[in-house]
Parts: sequence; C-alpha cells; structure tokens
Amino acid sequence: MILAETYTLNNGVKIPKLALGTWMIENGRVGKAVEEAVQLGYRHIDTAQAYQNEDGVGAGIKACGVDRKELFITTKLAAEVKDYEGAKKAIDESLKKLDPEYIDMMIIHSPQPWQHFRDGDYFEGNLEAWKALEEAYKSGKLRAIGLSNFQQKDIENILKNGTVKPAVNQILAHIGRTPFQLMDFANENGMLTEAYSPIGHGVLLKHEEVSKMAEKYGVSVPQLAIRYTLQLGLLPLPKTANPEHMKANAAVDFEISENDMEILKAVEEIKDYGEANKMPVFAN
Repeated sequence: MILAETYTLNNGVKIPKLALGTWMIENGRVGKAVEEAVQLGYRHIDTAQAYQNEDGVGAGIKACGVDRKELFITTKLAAEVKDYEGAKKAIDESLKKLDPEYIDMMIIHSPQPWQHFRDGDYFEGNLEAWKALEEAYKSGKLRAIGLSNFQQKDIENILKNGTVKPAVNQILAHIGRTPFQLMDFANENGMLTEAYSPIGHGVLLKHEEVSKMAEKYGVSVPQLAIRYTLQLGLLPLPKTANPEHMKANAAVDFEISENDMEILKAVEEIKDYGEANKMPVFAN
C-alpha cells in the first residue's frame, strides 16, 4: 500500500509518500480528521500556521493512539514572517501547539507575504526566516526544513546563502498544471517536490479528458490524479476530512501506462479555478 511507502529526504530522513492535507479544515474538526486518517494508515499530516488549526492537529496527534515516532508532521512558517526574531518565535509557537519536543518538517509557506504574492523578491527576509529554521533544525526541534511556493530564483537565494539545503519545495502541481522545469530544478538540487491540490482544487472532477482516462483504469478522478503525481516522483497532499475520501485517496496501487502518462502531461494548462481564482496560489 502507498501508505506504507516512503521517500528519503536529502538529510536521510524518511517521509511517507502520501499525506493528509488539512487546509480549510477548521480547528475544531481537524483533530477528528487526523485520528481517522491515522486509523486508516496515514502517517503523514500536513498543516500550517496560516490554516489556524495547529492546536487541533496537535490534539489529534495525541489522541490517535499511534506512537509519535511513527508519524510525520509538517507545518509551515507563516508567509508574512520575514525576520529572524519573528521566525524564532513562530517556530516555538508551532512546537507548543503540535509537539513540544519536535516537528518533523517545517517549511516557509511562501517567498512573499500573501498580500504581495509574486510581487518582489524578499530575498533578505527569506534568509532571515531560513536562519531561524536552520537553528531549530540543528538543535533538533525540527527534523527537516524546506520551502513552499518558491520559484527557481527564490530557491537559488537559499541554496547560495544558507547552510542547510532545503529538503522540499511544496507547490501547486496536478494534471493540467505541472511545472516540470521547476520540478527538474528541485530534483537536480536534491529536493523533493510535494504537490498540494493534486486534484486541482476540484477542477479536475469536471475535466472530460481526465474523466475518460479515469474510466479507462476503473478508478476515480482523484485516484488517477494522485497516481499521476506519484508516478512523477512527487509527494501528493490531498486534503479532506471525509474518511471515505481518505480511504479512496490511498487506494492508488495501480499503474498508469507510459503512453497515458504522456497524454496526461500534455493536458492543456488549467488556469480557471472558479471562485478559488481569488486565492494567490491559484491566480498566478
């Protein structure tokens, strides 16, 4: 089963190949979702300071009945934190909410504050935040550190000026929007690419070509989409609080043929996410 498989990060830490995303799951509900996911076999949970549900995720971790060492918990440093002292404080706040001893991975949520997404470089601010993450990593508070939504120039800033190489870059990646050049750059530099919104924020559910391909394999569109990212060597983070969806999202032990992968890679770029277009990551 995919839930038992792992990638190995560039520092030797193993990370489960499939994660439960918790974006848009309210703090009061997310603990139960974490518990149910763990009962189904999930061992990788992804949250963020911006989701405002770290308290609930932490409660779910404590209540799930599985040894903490079996779990991999990722959170994200808020995009607005671009100073060293602010980052140190934010890291400690996440530790208090999730696990006072350690967090498996913490990543910078965006190279720019959300209100200025893709507007300006913020190179110095990112290095300030990265320095705080490096210190927390070297002290054992974090087992791995990485990035999210970083473009090549943003990654290069960290590679050239940091002392710890980022373990991951978590980006929007799905059928119809797969940034191959950025993924190749990450791979060349020993970084794993994680794929959030692997189902295209639901847009793929209404995509005729993708639906026909899913029918061919006798699977759902989400299953096809998740399998696609896995075969590209990505780590998908489908988000759901529904146990049935969690179970289905993990039932991806089938193989998309090489020819069909090429067809899916060539699907016309998706640019319209409906109401989600107002969110920075979908608008750019």
